[in-house]
Amino acid sequence: MSGNRRKTAAALAATAAISLLASACTGQSNGASDDPSKETTINFWHGWNSPNEVQGIQATVDAFEKAHPNIQVKVIGDMTDDKINQALRAGGSNAPDVVSSFTTNNVGKFCSSKAFLDLDPFLKKDGIDPDKTFPKAMNEYTQFDGVRCTLPLLGDAYGLYYNKDAFEKAGIKRPPQTWSELAATAKRLTKTKGDSYERLGFMPNYHGYETTTEHYLGGWDPKYFDADGQSNIAEDPSFASMLKTQKKLVDDLGGYEKLEKYRTSFGDEWGAKHPFHTGQVAMQLDGEWRLGMAEETKPKFEIGVAPMPVADDEADTYGKGYLTGTIAGIAATSKKQNAAWELVKFMTTDTDAVVNFANAIHNVPSTLAALKSPKLKYDPRFKTFLDIAADPKSTTTPPSVNGGAYLVSLQNLGFDIEKGKQKDIEAGLKNTAKEIDAAIAQAK
Repeated sequence: MSGNRRKTAAALAATAAISLLASACTGQSNGASDDPSKETTINFWHGWNSPNEVQGIQATVDAFEKAHPNIQVKVIGDMTDDKINQALRAGGSNAPDVVSSFTTNNVGKFCSSKAFLDLDPFLKKDGIDPDKTFPKAMNEYTQFDGVRCTLPLLGDAYGLYYNKDAFEKAGIKRPPQTWSELAATAKRLTKTKGDSYERLGFMPNYHGYETTTEHYLGGWDPKYFDADGQSNIAEDPSFASMLKTQKKLVDDLGGYEKLEKYRTSFGDEWGAKHPFHTGQVAMQLDGEWRLGMAEETKPKFEIGVAPMPVADDEADTYGKGYLTGTIAGIAATSKKQNAAWELVKFMTTDTDAVVNFANAIHNVPSTLAALKSPKLKYDPRFKTFLDIAADPKSTTTPPSVNGGAYLVSLQNLGFDIEKGKQKDIEAGLKNTAKEIDAAIAQAK
């Protein structure tokens, strides 16, 4: 995955939601009427922009056109959700028929606004069982409120990168498997220098790269919402447990202010001076793309990869992790929905298509069959991420009607807790749950 893609996805997630309007999306089709065997042209919009990604998706489209010579695909890349939204509202022959997005947080908006078609009728027609086709967490983030309006198109899995040389010198035999072990390992690997650090074992602060509340919660078993769609963060003990565990690690490693001061010395997340590449931190939470990026900088140590540690009381679930990824759907405004479905079906369920695309851009395959395919090409360490994706205990963040706004609220609470501004975690969770519920009610 490219740095550009990650920055785009992060910026979109930070805005929490897009303003897809149901009124702009004329008519959810219950039965598409176009004939996909006739000569036709469909528009496919995606967000990839780096050369290898654009080449990879084009190769997928070329393979599709070879298998379906009557369907021509007009490909438009580097598209954000905002641009997609504008095109769907405008409609017309140049609007997208098939869309892919990096922002799984927006699935709730795509589905509830009926901007994207319900894909269940298409899946049933072709005898595709999503539960047997896609990993559990990916299956979860592609539907909302009983409507499956997207399918997974490659994924991202988060694990723990670690400096094997530093581990060996410290006499540490294996990567930590629980958060208590993570804390102990981080302390052993930390070398102080004056009022700062020569090396930090692990950067726990939320402004550290990829260290968000939702990524940390991948080590627990969080239930963000109850059966009625109300925020569950004050009721599920996972949330208080994670927030307390993270705060303790911040304090144990020197405190918020000292850590923040050190963090400001870090290089850019997408450049050669990333703190893990340079050895400023010995362990790093990150996605599967980091392995290739780190190796390209020719680090002076051997890189190890493992699953992220899990909560102490969930030690038997070690091996799971947090998953997200790209999604694909069909615009409800499309007049060529059956032809559009042929492309979506090919990209998301054809094993060779999924494997070839994963090989091209070094993301995690998004079908259970592709995860096991002998045609996958990868560094042996990459298998950690394949295993995380296939693990039924791996988790994701569920879609919401107002996008990722609830995650922003939870993250803001996390910021206040680690600084010491909010000392009563349970009270903070109750107030944040009310804030989340109020925002969702307003969005409906």
